[in-house]
Amino acid sequence: TAQVELVEGCRLPVLRKNQENEDEWPLAEILSVKEVPGKKLYYVHYIDFNKRLDEWVTPDRLDMKKLQFPKKEAKTPTKNGLPGSRPSSPDRDVVRDHTGSLLPTTFCAYLSTAQCPRSTNLHPTLTLKIVRCQMVVGRSRVLVFACCRQNGTTRRLVPSQPGRKRKNCGTDEDSQDSLDGIPSAPRMTGSLVSDRSHDDIVTRMKNIDCIELGRHRLKPWYFSPYPQELTTLPILYLCEFCLKYLKSLKCLQRHLTKCNLRHPPGNEIYRKGTISFFEIDGRKNKTYSQNLCLLAKCFLDHKTLYYDTDPFLFYVMTEYDSKGFHIVGYFSKEKESTEDYNVACILTLPPYQRRGYGKLLIEFSYELSKVEGKTGTPEKPLSDLGLLSYRSYWSQTILEILMDLKSDNGERPQITINEISEITSVKKEDVISTLQYLNLINYYKGQYILTLSEDIVDGHERAMQKRHLRIDPKCLHFTPKDWSKRGKW
Repeated sequence: TAQVELVEGCRLPVLRKNQENEDEWPLAEILSVKEVPGKKLYYVHYIDFNKRLDEWVTPDRLDMKKLQFPKKEAKTPTKNGLPGSRPSSPDRDVVRDHTGSLLPTTFCAYLSTAQCPRSTNLHPTLTLKIVRCQMVVGRSRVLVFACCRQNGTTRRLVPSQPGRKRKNCGTDEDSQDSLDGIPSAPRMTGSLVSDRSHDDIVTRMKNIDCIELGRHRLKPWYFSPYPQELTTLPILYLCEFCLKYLKSLKCLQRHLTKCNLRHPPGNEIYRKGTISFFEIDGRKNKTYSQNLCLLAKCFLDHKTLYYDTDPFLFYVMTEYDSKGFHIVGYFSKEKESTEDYNVACILTLPPYQRRGYGKLLIEFSYELSKVEGKTGTPEKPLSDLGLLSYRSYWSQTILEILMDLKSDNGERPQITINEISEITSVKKEDVISTLQYLNLINYYKGQYILTLSEDIVDGHERAMQKRHLRIDPKCLHFTPKDWSKRGKW
């Protein structure tokens, strides 16, 4: 076995440490092999793990006893004259729905991170009647929401049927209705598109070892198309204000003597305390926007757009101190979106994650939608961390409204899904999917009822107590532009 030569596409268990710092041996695929003085190194992807965990490993971490050689490549249909990519692991991203039908591979990242109940035909105009019930044990915490009639008739929740035709963003293929109104095949525009035609062996491997950005050193998670001559450097240096990339500390120091920026180039449209937001036009500030996309690609697996920034606005969140405005995160947004997307890409840089900044970015995107008088939704598919953040934000925002409802004249308070959507600017499909995700909707005695258990209410209150960062609409100075009348860009 020791004489067997490992090649790209081989699979075998590889030793790694889990979150509890315990040894485990997950199955991994070898993506690349390189020789260093005295030994070989293998770049591995752990099957069913996020790509950010991919790494170079030494031979002593490989379990050669369970080695699987790559299957011989079968001739696969070509698309546009080009053979399909990733022949070494053709079945890696296969996902099936509850009927056993294959789902598109571009949908896998979303499905693998969400427990998706079957979508239902809950109509946005249905009225929710609010009933507050006394708990058998404990306080009066259970809220029952009964939504019953639309146009004088009672509608019943009907699970979507396999094979039902539905138009989704330009596709008329048969598809299972999906949670969040996600199309079976995402449109091939915007900045979060998972473009499998470019998912070759090169882009599956991290190519930057370390990035120095201000006082932080960042370890990239994914491939980013920085110039090839920079990918061999131990550290890539970035100016934290203009995001220009440089090959050495000396080059960075020389650049800082010339760079006059101390904040992102653009208009400051929000400031409260040390938090500011800047609006950057992707056409007027093309170089900055492209540099921002290159940095973001290090931490976003699905982002494939780097250079065509003209159709986008970028909203960069910063923290201020005596040295300037330091980038914390950002989201991009199409100037004109026919699908009501209010976010194309969204990212909190790793040093600022798990501190509430992600929800602050999401909340800010919806505040812009409120000023615009629109409802919005993020472009799909969301990354795994993006999905978690949005799920949490939608849940907290909707529960906040439902728990604050008061009755009038002793009658049960009522609210429609349309009204929730108008108050929050969250798209109706996202409101419905969040109620389904929380598993709150039931059908009982001719009525739709939505029950909030004491666990959900208490959990919501605990979460809100920890949520110290909030957007203050009074500090927002934003005037929407009608891009259709401005020649778009």
